[in-house]
Amino acid sequence: MNTYNLNYLVNSLYLIKPELAISITLVLLVLVDLIMDKDKRLLPYISIAGLVAAGYFIIAQFSTNAFAFSTTNTAGMIIIDPFGNFFKLLIVLSSVAVVLFSMLSGEINEGKERHGEYYTLIFGMILGMMFMISASDLIVVYLSLELLSLSSYVLAGFTKNSLRNSEASLKYLIYGATSSGIMLFGISILYGLTGSTNIYEINSLIQAANVHGFVFVLSGLLIFVGMGYKISAAPFHFWTPDVYEGAPIPITAYLSIASKAAGFALLIRFIKVTFIQSIDPNGFWHLLDVIDWKSFLVIISILTMTLGNFAALWQNNMKRLLAYSSIAHAGYLLLGLAVLSNEGLAAIMIYFMVYAIMNLGAFLVVMLIANKTGSEELDDYKGIGSAAPFLSVSLAILLVSLTGLPPTAGFIGKLYIFIALVDAKMIGVAVIALLNTVVSLYYYARVLKHMFLDKSEKELPAISSSYAAIVFVMVFVAPVLIFGVYFSPLVELAKSSVTLLGF
Repeated sequence: MNTYNLNYLVNSLYLIKPELAISITLVLLVLVDLIMDKDKRLLPYISIAGLVAAGYFIIAQFSTNAFAFSTTNTAGMIIIDPFGNFFKLLIVLSSVAVVLFSMLSGEINEGKERHGEYYTLIFGMILGMMFMISASDLIVVYLSLELLSLSSYVLAGFTKNSLRNSEASLKYLIYGATSSGIMLFGISILYGLTGSTNIYEINSLIQAANVHGFVFVLSGLLIFVGMGYKISAAPFHFWTPDVYEGAPIPITAYLSIASKAAGFALLIRFIKVTFIQSIDPNGFWHLLDVIDWKSFLVIISILTMTLGNFAALWQNNMKRLLAYSSIAHAGYLLLGLAVLSNEGLAAIMIYFMVYAIMNLGAFLVVMLIANKTGSEELDDYKGIGSAAPFLSVSLAILLVSLTGLPPTAGFIGKLYIFIALVDAKMIGVAVIALLNTVVSLYYYARVLKHMFLDKSEKELPAISSSYAAIVFVMVFVAPVLIFGVYFSPLVELAKSSVTLLGF
C-alpha cells in the first residue's frame, strides 16, 4: 500500500468517527458483559457514554461534505454531508432515549441476565442505521440494512417468556427476509443494466446512455420494496402492527422512530442522487425521465396514510393503535418527498424532529402505565385520568400533538408539509392529507374519552410515578409545547441540513 492510499484510508476513518465510536462501544459492551457476568448495572451507562461520544463527533463534522472509501476516479462508498449528519444525530438522540426507556421498563428488567445481548444488539442496529444513512453504494446499503434487520429481529423477541414476543420476532423475520430478497434482486438488475452499484455513477451512466424501459423501472420499484418495508409504507406495512404489539415497548418505540428515520434517509438519498437531473433556483428537483417517482410516491403516500388512519379506528390495544398511527405518519412524510423539492425535504426533517419527540413520549407514558397496570389494552385505560393524572394529562398532550392540532409541535410539522404541497400546486393531495388528519382525530380522541370520561368497572388505586419517570416524561412533553409556539430553531436546523453531497 503506497503512502497516498494509506493517507486516504486514515482520512476516511477520520470521517467515520461516529461509526467508530459506536463500534468501539459495541465491543466494550461485549467485554464488560463477559467480565462482569452477574452485574449488568454498568451496561446502560456505557451505552449512553458511547452515544454521547458519537453525538459529539456528528456535531463536530455537521457541515462536512466529503466522500470516504473511494478510489481516485470514483465517488466514495460512504458520504459525509449535513443531510446524513442530521439523521444520524436524530438516531443518536432516539437511542439515548431508548436506553433510558429500557432502564425503566418492567419487560426489559425481567430479563436482566441477558442485558449484555440486549444493549449489544441495540448498538448493532445503530451501526447498521448509520451506514444506511451514509451509503452511496448499493452493496453497502444492502449490508447495512441486513445488519439493522438481523439485530432488530432478535430484539423484537427479546422477552422469551412471552408468546407474542416470539410471534412478533418470527413475523418480522419472514417479512424482512422477503423484502430484503426482493430488494437484492432489484439491485442485481440495476447492476446488470448499468455495470455499477454506486448511485452517483449510476446517475451519470443513466444520463449518458439514456437508459429506459420496463426492466429499469422494475429494478427501481423492487429496490423501493426494501426501503418501503423499513418505513412501513403500504402495501409493505403488514409486519408493523403485529411486531409493534409483540415487541417490548422500548423496542417498539425505537422501531417507530430510528428505523423509520434511517429508511427515509436512505430512500431520499436513493431517489435524489440516482435520478436527479437538475435543481432549479426555486429548489424543485427535476428528475430523469425514467421512473415517474412523483406520481408513484403520491399514490403510495395516500394509500399509506389512509390505510393507517382507518385501520387505527378499530384498535383496542395502545401499541397497535400507535403502530397504525406510525403508518399514517409515514404517509404524511412521503408527501414531503413526493413534492420533490428542497422545501419538501426540509418539511420532512421538521416533521421527523417533532414526530420523534411526541411518539417517543407517547410510548414512554404507555410503558409507565403498563408497568403499573400490566396492560396495554384500551379498555383498561378507563378512569385512569383520576388514578394517574400526571401520566394521563401528559399522554393527552402528546396525542393532541400527534393529531397535529395547535398549539403543539405536531401542528408545526404538518403545517410545513402542507406549505410544501401548496407551493408545489398539489392542492388536491393536501386536501386528502387534511381529511386524513380529521380521521386521526377520532381515534386519538377515543383514548382521551377512555381516560377522562369513562368510568372503570373496577376501582383503580392511585398510580404514582417516580421522580425520575416524571422528569423523563417532561423531557418530551415540554418540547411539544415549546416548539408549538417557538419553532424557528427547528426550521433553521432543517433548512441548513437539506444539502446532499454534490447537490
